[in-house]
Amino acid sequence: MFFESIRMSLKNITKNKMRSVLTMLGIVIGVVSIIALITIVQGATKNISNEVIELGGNKIYINVFGTALKQGLTQKDVELIEDLDNIRGISPTISGKATVVYEGKLIENVIVEGKNEVYFKADPDLLSCGRTINILDLESKNQVAVIGDNLVKELFFGVNPIGEKLIVNGVTYTVVGTFKASTGFSLGSTNDTVAIPYTTALRSLGVKSISTLDAYLDDTSLADQTIVEIKGILNRAFNYNEDAYSIYNMGDIIESFQSIMSMMSTLLVGIAAISLIVGGIGIMNMMLVSITERTTEIGLRKALGATPFAIRLQFVLEAIFLSLIGGIIGLILGMLLAFVLAEVMGIKAPVSLSTNLLAIGFSASVGIIFGYMPARKASQLNPIDALRSL
Repeated sequence: MFFESIRMSLKNITKNKMRSVLTMLGIVIGVVSIIALITIVQGATKNISNEVIELGGNKIYINVFGTALKQGLTQKDVELIEDLDNIRGISPTISGKATVVYEGKLIENVIVEGKNEVYFKADPDLLSCGRTINILDLESKNQVAVIGDNLVKELFFGVNPIGEKLIVNGVTYTVVGTFKASTGFSLGSTNDTVAIPYTTALRSLGVKSISTLDAYLDDTSLADQTIVEIKGILNRAFNYNEDAYSIYNMGDIIESFQSIMSMMSTLLVGIAAISLIVGGIGIMNMMLVSITERTTEIGLRKALGATPFAIRLQFVLEAIFLSLIGGIIGLILGMLLAFVLAEVMGIKAPVSLSTNLLAIGFSASVGIIFGYMPARKASQLNPIDALRSL
C-alpha cells in the first residue's frame, strides 16, 4: 500500500506540472534564503570574529583625551604602566596623515602610524616580506618604514620595495618591510598604512604626547585587576579626571561582539524561515484545490475499500514530495548563490552539512505540517457524497 501511495503521489504531481512548479517555488525561495543567509552570515561572522580576535583578547586598549593642562601621556607614564606585574608589553600608537612620494609618484592623505617592536611581536603574521621595526630603530629614531599592500602596488609595481627610499612629508625613509594584504573584513586594515618607529613619529608628525596605547596582558583572568591599576596611574597623571581617558578590555568586546552576531544569525534564519512558511501555505492551498478536483477519484477509492489512512497517506506524501523536491532545488541554488556572494564579498563561507540538513529538514516538516490538514479532509470525505459528482 505504501509503495502504491508513493506511485500515485508522484503521478499526480507530474500530471499537473505547472501547478506543481508554482507550488514548489515558495519552498525553493525559502530554502535558498536559509542556505544563502546562514552561510554568508556564518562566513562573515567568522571572518570578522577572527579579525577581532587578532586585535587581541589579551589586550587592554587605552585612549587618552587629555585635559587643558596635559594633552596626553608622557614616556614616563607609559613606563609606569609597562612596569605593572601583569603587563607583558606596551604598544603606543602615534597617528597622522601625510603625503607620500616615490620617484615622482605622489599619494596624499596616507595614514602614518608610529609603532614599536611590541606591536609586531604581538602578531607575527603581519609582514609579507622584509623586517619589522625593532628596538634599535626606536632608540636611534631611525627613519625606516613598513608599508601597506596597496601602497606597494601603487608605488612599487614590478619593483622590490625593500631598501627603496620613500619620502613622507618631505622626510626620506627607507622601506624595510611590507604588510600582508588585509582582508575585506579586516577591522585593523594596514593596506594603506605607513608604519614608522613611534619615537620618530613623535618628531616628524609634530606630536608631543601619546594618546593611544595597547597594553598586552600575561594573564587575561587578571584583566579587571590590571585595569584598576592602570586607572590608578592615569588618575594621578590627569589629576583624577576620569573624563581624560577611556579603557577597553578587548576580551569583553570580543565576547559581546560574538553574542551580538549569534543573535543576528538567529534573527536572519527566522526571517528566511518565514518564506518557507509562505511556501507551506501554498502547498496547503494547492492540496485543497486538488482535493476538490479529485472528489470523484477519492469517492471511488473509498467505495472500492480504500481506508481513510490510505487516502490520508497519499495526500501527505504528495505534500512531502513537493516540499522535498523544492528543498533539493533550493539547496542547489542556495549553495550556488552563497558561493557567488562569498566570492563577491571576498570571504570564506563554505556551506556546512548542518545548514543543508536544517534546510531540507525544515522543508520536509513544512510538507508534513501543511499537507496533513488537506489530507485529513480528503480522508473524511463521504464516498456517497463524493460519487454524486459523477
